[in-house]
Amino acid sequence: MGELNGLYALWYREFKVFQREKSRLLSSLIQPLMWLVIFGTGLGSSIELGISGSGISYQQFIYPGILCMTVLFGSLFFGLYIIMDKRVDFMKEVLVAPLSRTTLFFGKVLGGATDGTIEIIILMILGALFFGIPFTFYSAIITLIIIALLMVSIISVGLILGSLMNSLEGFGLVSSFVIFPLFFLSGALFPVKNLPAWLYAFVAANPVSYAVDGLRTVILGTGSFGLPTDIIVVLGFAVAMVLIGTYAFSRMKI
Repeated sequence: MGELNGLYALWYREFKVFQREKSRLLSSLIQPLMWLVIFGTGLGSSIELGISGSGISYQQFIYPGILCMTVLFGSLFFGLYIIMDKRVDFMKEVLVAPLSRTTLFFGKVLGGATDGTIEIIILMILGALFFGIPFTFYSAIITLIIIALLMVSIISVGLILGSLMNSLEGFGLVSSFVIFPLFFLSGALFPVKNLPAWLYAFVAANPVSYAVDGLRTVILGTGSFGLPTDIIVVLGFAVAMVLIGTYAFSRMKI
């Protein structure tokens, strides 16, 4: 029971921090809404998707990608909290407790995933109300499953970086090199069909592409890779990042 109690305590701490930082929730919602309203409307007025008879606007087309963008930009930066915990010696206090570093890792992941899921649910409600996103009960459940897998993956990547670094500035620099290629090469803003072969190879090698495609399949019915393939790849990515993350935490120096 000690490990379970420790896991709950770590999750609860992350959740309480999220509750107290009202500005964090607000900023995490404003950014994707700005992309949908300004970028989606502005560029959507002059872009042709080439999806005959689909009735899908560009704003709706990029909506699944914007959900994934929210996960990317929000979840990766949980690694910053590891660096901050090191600086205020909270990490040393936790490690004094009879808890494994694996429990510490999963407590951080669960806390971050809970925070991110709340943000995504709000965006899903706003998408249905104001952007004409045709959610059904089935598509909403599958959307949350794919988002949860992606969120665990990206939080794990952030924690891996945080466990290896001690500088906030260094983390910000490295995370930029991680986030932007994952986002821009995911097909979030453009259809992946008919891409040049060299660009398609990068998109196909990016695990985030399969999360975007999976969401596009269940929400809009316009996916390219197939839902089973999407889920298998995203699940494999999550498992791999969790395994690497637990190893990184076991080797972390305070």
